[in-house]
Amino acid sequence: EAGEIHSRLLDHRPVIQGEIRYFIKEFEEKRGLRELRVLENMKNTIFETNEHILPKCEQAMHDNLHETFKRCKQVVSYFSCCTILKNNADKLRAGDKKRVAQWETFMKDQESKRAEVDEEHRKAMQRLKEQYAHMEKELAKYVSF
Repeated sequence: EAGEIHSRLLDHRPVIQGEIRYFIKEFEEKRGLRELRVLENMKNTIFETNEHILPKCEQAMHDNLHETFKRCKQVVSYFSCCTILKNNADKLRAGDKKRVAQWETFMKDQESKRAEVDEEHRKAMQRLKEQYAHMEKELAKYVSF
């Protein structure tokens, strides 16, 4: 009987095992319900996302991407125009330099031709003066009569 008294008073394994089984059972039931609620909330969130939020995001993305694409095309065309204008400006500057050089050559030629014409005019005026002076002398001979 001492063994039985000892086991009843000091051996708490059967009681502790019962308490452990009870705790595990309660924990699993509560945990199962909690996980079920979490899964239900996740299902609702996924459904709401698929049905409402995702279409709105797709539409907003489509609208914004379309606008962004148009702006990118404008930027590309602007830079293409800038490149063309720069290339044309370079060509125009080169053409301007060429025309300036041609103009300077033309003006030098005109200056030399003007000098030649002025010289011819001066010589012609000199000849005319001499001719008129000679004619006046001739006339002076006839006026004395």
